[in-house]
Amino acid sequence: MPNTHPAIREFAVAGAEEGPYSITTGPDGALWLTFAHSGEIARLTLDGQLSRYPAGPESCRPTVITRGPDDALWFARTDGHLGRITTGGELTAFALPDPAANPFGLCTGPDGALWFTELNTDRIGRATLDGDITHFALTSTGAFPSFITPGPDGALWFTLNQADAIGRIDLTGEVVLHPLPGGAAPVGITCGADGALWFVEIAAGKVGRLDVGGDLQEFPLHHPDAKPHAITAAPSGDCWFTQWGANRVGRISPGGHLTEHDLPTPGSEPHGIAIGPDGAVWTALETGSVARIAH
Repeated sequence: MPNTHPAIREFAVAGAEEGPYSITTGPDGALWLTFAHSGEIARLTLDGQLSRYPAGPESCRPTVITRGPDDALWFARTDGHLGRITTGGELTAFALPDPAANPFGLCTGPDGALWFTELNTDRIGRATLDGDITHFALTSTGAFPSFITPGPDGALWFTLNQADAIGRIDLTGEVVLHPLPGGAAPVGITCGADGALWFVEIAAGKVGRLDVGGDLQEFPLHHPDAKPHAITAAPSGDCWFTQWGANRVGRISPGGHLTEHDLPTPGSEPHGIAIGPDGAVWTALETGSVARIAH
């Protein structure tokens, strides 16, 4: 059953109105976050030093952030841009052809380009480091492509939140969809150390595992309304994930064993999650903090 993990510590980094959302480890040994509501990017060192940089206009709403292939941080903005920020705080923005595309998931592909999802257009995008954009249309309409991750097979894998499916796109743009049971609404996805794709089903309250051959396993959480959101793979082979509806972080082993831990502050709204430069698990809490989970 869920418990309060004795090694969870929370650190305030912003006001609740600023909305820490996504988190990743940068090339500089610091943690980088998006503040969705205030339109900022933040850099947090392990000794607690916080620096904040504009992500664009205050209303730009930066969401998912990732380390790029060029040792800068790249992030999606809901105002139809991809952003790039160096570790020194220098910002560049690339406008997408459709300003209403709402880019969201973002990762570095095996080809050294940035691959991203567009929530509103049923497309997967590819951006070179100088901002050249290519789009690949999906066959589903209203599918709401969400997170995206490099797979173990040289392709990119992504969630289709409203189509109840996991998608695969190769570097030529060929797309294959793997349907899930109805009512799953997958969001976060990562490639596990076991070579499978692990993802979370926000509507069904489950963690899923899909191998590259299409074999699917699902693991229900203790709380059916937990609303799991983001997931990340640890070098140990386990995957860690956030449950913003249940105010918990969870851990699942390659064999499907689940452990769930309550966060110390009620209603803290955990969203993004990452393995930090210190090997601990870090999660962004939308109410204005980050949590560090030793393991």
